[in-house]
Amino acid sequence: MIAPFALALAALAQQPAAAAPDEIENPVYFEPGETRTKGSVRVNGQAIRYQAIAGTLVVHSKGWEDTDAAEARVAEADKKKDDDEDEPKAAASMFYTAYFRDGAPSASRPLMFLFNGGPGSSSIWLHMGAFGPKRVVTSDAGHTPPAPYGLVENTESLLDAADLVFIDAPGTGFSRIAGKDKEKAFFGVDQDIHAFADFITQFLTKYGRWNSPKYVFGESYGTMRGAGLALALQNRDVDLNGLILLSDILNWDLVPDDPQVNPSVDLPYIVSLPTYAATAWYHNRVANRPAQLRPFLDEVEAFATGDYALALMKGNTLPEAERQRIAQRLSAYTGLTVPYLLKTNLRITYGAFQKELMADQSVTTGTLDTRYAGATLDPLSKLSSYDPSSSSISPAYVAAFNSYARDTLNYRPGIQFKPGIPIYSDWDYKHQPPGADKPLIALPNVLPDLAAAMKQDPDLKVMVNGGYYDISTPYFAGVYELRHLPVPPALRDNIEYHYYESGHMVYLNAGAMEAMHDNVAGFVRRTLGAR
Repeated sequence: MIAPFALALAALAQQPAAAAPDEIENPVYFEPGETRTKGSVRVNGQAIRYQAIAGTLVVHSKGWEDTDAAEARVAEADKKKDDDEDEPKAAASMFYTAYFRDGAPSASRPLMFLFNGGPGSSSIWLHMGAFGPKRVVTSDAGHTPPAPYGLVENTESLLDAADLVFIDAPGTGFSRIAGKDKEKAFFGVDQDIHAFADFITQFLTKYGRWNSPKYVFGESYGTMRGAGLALALQNRDVDLNGLILLSDILNWDLVPDDPQVNPSVDLPYIVSLPTYAATAWYHNRVANRPAQLRPFLDEVEAFATGDYALALMKGNTLPEAERQRIAQRLSAYTGLTVPYLLKTNLRITYGAFQKELMADQSVTTGTLDTRYAGATLDPLSKLSSYDPSSSSISPAYVAAFNSYARDTLNYRPGIQFKPGIPIYSDWDYKHQPPGADKPLIALPNVLPDLAAAMKQDPDLKVMVNGGYYDISTPYFAGVYELRHLPVPPALRDNIEYHYYESGHMVYLNAGAMEAMHDNVAGFVRRTLGAR
């Protein structure tokens, strides 16, 4: 199974050039260090002065508890190059960019850790598109012209509400891995959660922030990491004040797959339908198009969880007259033709929808953001073969961050910045949820982790954000999974939901970005009073 956000990541981060051996194994990259600079940003009319810190912390594979000794062993082994010596255990040098507001007392100042997902993505997108003090200028719902790209003051930076720490996952960005079985040590659901938990606790110690209010913000696969972290950090005696999810995917059973490959699994088509309808509405492919999107989606959600769900559950026993009726309803909501929908057996996959919606114009919609559209590469293919939204923004983000890191942050490590790495197919998806005695061989689901974290800390607040035009992690899938979160009624009010007329990366739409900033900043301020 290939998840849509993994295909989108592949487009966002093309296969990187093979790294030179000394880039990976050179011990200089496994010695914690930092550079510091000063800056200011104006948010809501207020000038905020800050200190920027670009640096690395070294974490080790799960089970290696003596971190200081491990660091020394990695460095010593790399320096000696002794063929008779065993290869040191795996280590990751994790890159981060932190922003601390000047003059704010660290004891009471909120601290937020932010990361993207993939798996295999750096945090360049949240950093340079959403909440860092600088933002790259890109076209909204259209292709961004080539360099030179604009880098401007980000008036929607979250520095008005919290200090910020953007973290690159092991192997991405300027982060690197080394040592014995390094890929197995870090490229997996539980291994990844462990690395981030280790990083966060080290960071709290290094910068004296143990008593600061703490928040985690994850996007895409980062929401799976974030939900797992809420519990993993509790196991290290760290309670979060808040967990913020953007474009969430906590249960991979909800990811659409080809019905020819995985028949009888119908739920993914149900939760994806509202996003298909939103996309058809946006591109004027809905007959008698309603003036407002949200009431239209209310109707589609009711159909998806009602008549449509019942029809799919009947499988081959669905009467022909009912099959025709459902196809007519689907056509009215999605803009796809009845004959096409009958050929698909009423089950719409994301890649086919992207290519089919505007096939008469030889146009393909985006994956991460279906508002974007581009020329179809292969008119005879069954599925879309690229993501126009990724192609429209990726070069701008990568170029802007490379310049910003070296010229503004003065961080010049002498290695390639990797916006993403192609590890999706090699990722270890086994996860050991609370209560299980071993990792499960199944699609990962961190709803049990989040539920346990909320039960153990009834003050933990959760904020869910998403875009209506996101096929990669459909907004209604997020609604559905959290409706099934196994927590008592008293804790359900600890979750709030916000959805925007944008895509996976909500911040690509300026109006949605402004609204999300205000919602997240408000969430931080409200939850501070809960302690």
